[in-house]
Amino acid sequence: MPETDAVTAVFREEYGRAVSVVLRTTRDLGLAEEAVQEAFATAAERWPTDGTPEQPGAWIITTARRRAVDRFRREAARGEKEAQAALARWDAEPEPESFGDDRLKLLFVCCHPALAMPARVALALRVLGGLTTAQIAAAFLVPEATMGQRISRAKAKIRDAGIPYRVPSATELPERLAGVLAVIYLVYNEGYSAGLGAPSERSDLCAEAVRLARTLSRLMPAEPEVDGLLALMLLSESRRAARSGPDGFLVPLGEQDRSRWDAELVDEGLDLVRRSLRRGSPGPYQVQAAIQAVHSSARTAAKTDWSKIVRLYDLLATLAPGPVVELNRAVAVGEVEGPAAALHIVDDLSLSGYHVFHAVRADLLRRLARFAEAADEYEEAARLAPGEGERKWLEQRRNGLRGAP
Repeated sequence: MPETDAVTAVFREEYGRAVSVVLRTTRDLGLAEEAVQEAFATAAERWPTDGTPEQPGAWIITTARRRAVDRFRREAARGEKEAQAALARWDAEPEPESFGDDRLKLLFVCCHPALAMPARVALALRVLGGLTTAQIAAAFLVPEATMGQRISRAKAKIRDAGIPYRVPSATELPERLAGVLAVIYLVYNEGYSAGLGAPSERSDLCAEAVRLARTLSRLMPAEPEVDGLLALMLLSESRRAARSGPDGFLVPLGEQDRSRWDAELVDEGLDLVRRSLRRGSPGPYQVQAAIQAVHSSARTAAKTDWSKIVRLYDLLATLAPGPVVELNRAVAVGEVEGPAAALHIVDDLSLSGYHVFHAVRADLLRRLARFAEAADEYEEAARLAPGEGERKWLEQRRNGLRGAP
């Protein structure tokens, strides 16, 4: 592996853990992140010449720690005593055995209730997954500048309010759970979208999201939404091998070879859905997982119980209302009542700029034989698509409509 590729790989695998570990030294999230970024910049300069260290993650953490301590010494407000105190914390502070996961702890720190929910999620995505501000802004469907300001304010609030870096008590965990779950799912979705057509590109994010959810399930076994989220991701992961063809193009769910689905992940996901719903406290992730379970239980696409899916989306719309939920519900309505009924729903949504909105609208227009309009929508969806495989598939659909009557 070329050394520049090695730095990229280590960044993806170790960024969040490195920030979390260095944060124990600095007690300053902004400073910890800057120190880790400087360490990776140094690695990009040195590793091509010196070679990749045997333990690259440890090298990054050690280098970042030194950068942070140097920063303490340089700043007038932080003298030698504070620098030595930081070193003492590094050497002496044990990891809480009950938590046992640096990145999950970092998630709970970022999801402090003093921060607004969008800020919690955005900040955690930035420092946990190393996602760019542009990537996070796209996930929230907001301008990049807006997201940059949101993240900066969140870091400043953590610093100025002196929010401690520690494992929350058992009574504090539930109030932070919604933000933690949102981050884990957005990390998963970023990897799921970016990896299409290039399976190794960001599959690390999917694997990390599933790992965090499994860890969280062990930490909070009585929370049905944790199991719901884990089930949702496992059922999605079960289709990874089938969702792109040999040319790298997207294969839509209804056209996938279901024999290529991972049967073990399907079974585990279905068991988790049943277990969580038996608790009688349905939440958004459980309902989304139940929708995926309907798809996963159908032997063929033609046998999918779309009426049941519409009812589940009706429930989801009461638990987590929003235009994206309505868009997905419209797809199900289109299978039950036809494309005209679905298009009536879609045309009332304000989701211009979201590639899935344009792709759904294109498909409905195609089914209504409004081919020129459908081609335009496919073109816009392709322009906005985050993954190469999805873009190619959308362009193929668009090209197939050019010249249609």
